[in-house]
Amino acid sequence: MPQTTVERPAVQLTTTRSPSQQQSPASEAAASKGFGGGGASKSRKRKAGSKRSPALSKADWGPLGKHPDLDAIVARQRLHLPLSGRLSESQVNQAWKRCASEHHPDRGGAHDTMQLVNGARDLLLGRSLS
Repeated sequence: MPQTTVERPAVQLTTTRSPSQQQSPASEAAASKGFGGGGASKSRKRKAGSKRSPALSKADWGPLGKHPDLDAIVARQRLHLPLSGRLSESQVNQAWKRCASEHHPDRGGAHDTMQLVNGARDLLLGRSLS
C-alpha cells in the first residue's frame, strides 16, 4: 500500500480585544518591563488582621529609647553601652559604676574624665542641673 502524506494548513490563532482592553503601544512596552509580569499594577490593600509596625512614640526618641539623639549616642559610647535599642535605668547605673570605678580621681583617674562619665549618666537618665 502506498503511503500518502497529508499536508495540514498552518493555523494562526488571533485574539480580539474589546476597545476597553486595548492598550497603546507605549503602555504595552511599559507593562512588559520590570518585575511586574506584564500585568497592570494592582493596588494592594491590607487585610484586616495583618500586622503593621507600630509608630514610634515620643519615648522611643528619648535618651533611653530606640532612636537616641547625637548627645545620647556619645553618652552611650562613653559608658560602653549599645548605641541603639532601649536601655533600662539599671543598665545605665551599672555601666556608670563600672566606668566610675575605672576613672575616679581617687583611683588614679582624671577629674575631667569623671565629669564626662557623670554627665553621660545624667543625660541618659534625664537628670538636669536646673
